[in-house]
Amino acid sequence: MKLSQFNYNLNPDQIAKYPAKYRDESRMMVLHKKTGEIEHKLFKDILEYAGEEDLFIFNNTKVFPARLYGNKEKTGAEIEVFLLRELNRDQRLWDVLVDPARKIRIGNKLYFGENDNLVAEVIDNTTSRGRTLRFLFDGTHEEFKATLYKMGEMPIPKWIRTKAESLDTERYQTIFAEHEGAVAAPAAGLHFSRELMKRMEIKGIDSTYITLHMGLGNFRTVDVEDLSKHKMDSEQVIIPESSALTINKTKEKGKKVFAVGVTVMRAIETSVTTRNELKPFDGWTNKFIFPPYKFSIADALISNFQLPQSTMLMTAAAFGGFDNVMNAYNVAAKEGYKFGTYGDALLII
Repeated sequence: MKLSQFNYNLNPDQIAKYPAKYRDESRMMVLHKKTGEIEHKLFKDILEYAGEEDLFIFNNTKVFPARLYGNKEKTGAEIEVFLLRELNRDQRLWDVLVDPARKIRIGNKLYFGENDNLVAEVIDNTTSRGRTLRFLFDGTHEEFKATLYKMGEMPIPKWIRTKAESLDTERYQTIFAEHEGAVAAPAAGLHFSRELMKRMEIKGIDSTYITLHMGLGNFRTVDVEDLSKHKMDSEQVIIPESSALTINKTKEKGKKVFAVGVTVMRAIETSVTTRNELKPFDGWTNKFIFPPYKFSIADALISNFQLPQSTMLMTAAAFGGFDNVMNAYNVAAKEGYKFGTYGDALLII
């Protein structure tokens, strides 16, 4: 398929700037992939579509405050640093993006904090995603991380708001976030409240967790018309043995498996046997799912309404059927649904 086929008209005003007041009270469109039928619900109605011993797979990655603001030595120019991942714990090396990138050279020092109490030195200019910084810090790794994160802010995408606010500390994070390492929130999981999770438990619906640390690759522009030539950034995935066992048992019993988010779908499709069973996994994936694609594990997908030409839209279209999903998006635009990370949900079943 071609990139241009995943374009649609989106009014910028329909991109949600803030989350719904209550997590589980955003709107939810339900798309029945076999018939193309569409229903309009609230997210908390999702339990109408799941029964006893059905299984929800959640991504328990935790977003860290990855966006820093500092100043360049001598000139004092303001520099934004976006932390991507820690490369070397002992040497305090981080893979980062810097903005404006053209002003930063190897050997430059950057200063962070009101009293310039954190300093970093640019040591490499050649990584595919930007720069490598070495933070100069005397103290334990825990003290360094605490200092670094105290200065950072939650990395909400700039197309939501240019600056994070206090509410983002809680709301740009799922309630089950546990394993730190993501620079973007798994949006589908943001809709689940403690009350909804309790109702799931009472109804006998099961849940299990995998970890995929979301990187900026999810939001990177696809710049090739032929989708088979697009290369996804690699992201770390951990599928525990206990989760794989739970998922396989659910399939054996003929119960439904719900993938909560495109990240979960990518993770489980990365580690599937020829018998359509899930294997434990601890590694990296650059899997890119777009139509046509034969899925192995999930019976349902929960997703937000993604931006035009995004890889996450392509994965949803692969699962729900291209024509069905693009029609659903056009209906959502007409019906005033909210799009993006803080927006409304789409259940494809």
